[in-house]
Amino acid sequence: MELVTGGELFDRIVEKGSYTEKDAADLIRQVLEAVDYMHEQGVVHRDLKPENLLYYSPDEDSKIMISDFGLSKMEDSGVMATACGTPGYVAPEVLAQKPYGKAVDVWSIGVISYILLCGYPPFYDENDANLFAQILKGDFEFDSPYWDEISDSAKDFIRNLMCVNVEKRYTCRQALGHPWISGNAASNKNIHGTVSEQLKKNFAKSRWKQAYHATTVIRQMQKMALSSSSSSKSPTPQRNMSTQSDACGNLNGAQDK
Repeated sequence: MELVTGGELFDRIVEKGSYTEKDAADLIRQVLEAVDYMHEQGVVHRDLKPENLLYYSPDEDSKIMISDFGLSKMEDSGVMATACGTPGYVAPEVLAQKPYGKAVDVWSIGVISYILLCGYPPFYDENDANLFAQILKGDFEFDSPYWDEISDSAKDFIRNLMCVNVEKRYTCRQALGHPWISGNAASNKNIHGTVSEQLKKNFAKSRWKQAYHATTVIRQMQKMALSSSSSSKSPTPQRNMSTQSDACGNLNGAQDK
């Protein structure tokens, strides 16, 4: 166990005077390398989110560290079944109550990548059941004007990580080979103003979380028709994330798997 003193990811971005796609790509590369190593060891984190990404030190070139392994699990049997994660970051196969594996971490990295480039989440609804319905369908957009200056390569990278079809979703190793990460596709344009403004608006209260049990909402979703679910999405992407909370629930009374 190591003591990390560099602070949270979002705080560092807001405090910076300049921030580009290349900066975001470098951050995600570090996360991918760390998670790829974890996956090689058979460990699935199951709760990757920005709050769990911390800087090792206050130094400008400090590395990113992954924290909070409270929900992590060894992938001994190849698949898991427990509904674990945080609303907004959890993968659709978890919500669909399907056996899942390492790919859930890749989905979460896709969500984090999206936020790092615009400052707001790809999925949002005041009602958790509607939020989960969006995730199950992979219903997200690259809203204008917030994404107008973001490269097509970045958008392609995110689509490959947030792919509902697990078989087509990138692995960490594949993601590390994408041109946005390994090449020169990431833009050098300064996006600090837009991203930091949105981060402050949408995540200012994210630390005030309430305990959350996933089973209740999943049971609600079983009763609702996804096609007729009404969306209460905010008319603009300026979303307050105070309703986002930790989630870990055992389905049908099953033991953690």
